[in-house]
Amino acid sequence: MVETNHVHHHGPPPPSVVVAPPSVISIPTGPKVHQPHEQLHQLQFCIHSNAPWPEAIALAFQHYIVMLGSSVMIATLLVPQMGGDNGDKARVIQTLVFMGGINTLLQTLFGTRLPTVMGASFAFIIPVMSIINDFNDSVFSSERDRFRHTMRAIQGSLIVSSFLNIIIGYTRAWGHYTRSFSPVVVVPVVCVVGLGLFERGFPRLAQCVEIGLPMLILLVVSQHILRGFHHSAHTLFVKFGVLFCTAFMWAFAAILTVAGAYNYVRGQTKLSCRTDRSYLISTAPWIKVPYPFQWGAPIFRASHVFGMLGAALVSSAEVLFYPRSHIPLK
Repeated sequence: MVETNHVHHHGPPPPSVVVAPPSVISIPTGPKVHQPHEQLHQLQFCIHSNAPWPEAIALAFQHYIVMLGSSVMIATLLVPQMGGDNGDKARVIQTLVFMGGINTLLQTLFGTRLPTVMGASFAFIIPVMSIINDFNDSVFSSERDRFRHTMRAIQGSLIVSSFLNIIIGYTRAWGHYTRSFSPVVVVPVVCVVGLGLFERGFPRLAQCVEIGLPMLILLVVSQHILRGFHHSAHTLFVKFGVLFCTAFMWAFAAILTVAGAYNYVRGQTKLSCRTDRSYLISTAPWIKVPYPFQWGAPIFRASHVFGMLGAALVSSAEVLFYPRSHIPLK
């Protein structure tokens, strides 16, 4: 009787009350998706997460403004030395912006698919200026002919030097070679290129210090101080800080222009500070699609090509540390 009761109470439960193991009923149907802030702190979006359309359009326009600044700076620095006028400068800016958009689209669809914006690289300024200096002593019928001839020489050297990037990219030689790079090697190279531009960037800021200096101060203050006041302020100044500061300072410059603050200043100050003296909109067509060899057939010279090859290697090293990819000046 005792053994019978022992077997009855401690035997296996009826089949109807058997509970399946948790691993059977909790099989995941797909990969677990983590929110961006769960992966890294202060990260708003990941590669596989998409922003809402209004926010995506605003962020894209902000990227365009950032890229436009470097494109305008490069064209403003180089085109007058090449003999080009305001219309030529406007067309160079249009070409840089158009090719930056095409390269960004191709890179995000077929390339590495990283959320980067392709723009003009400052590493090519030095070899381009050497090409410009080579034609300073040449005789041309007009300054426009000198500009077109210089552009053709720049195009030819860029075409040949671009084959170096193609070779080291498709052969994966650059990926294997960069494994031996260290910050001690690459950072000085990038700093030499970047710091060398201070002598060209900051003097231009000093030409209109009442606009340039407040822009720098407002950008720093908004990114580090104003963003901590409220949640909405954090979203505005962190995501759209450059767009907000640019719009505010452009309105401030327009007010100074209308108020007559630059009516009795020297011509260079008017060109740098007034919002109606760049002559880019008045001299450029509203719609223009750049096409290959729009300035003529390219000119190939060995001395120009070797200079561009060095700039191509420097621009490849920049991509390792810069958050924004680059394209050469075309």
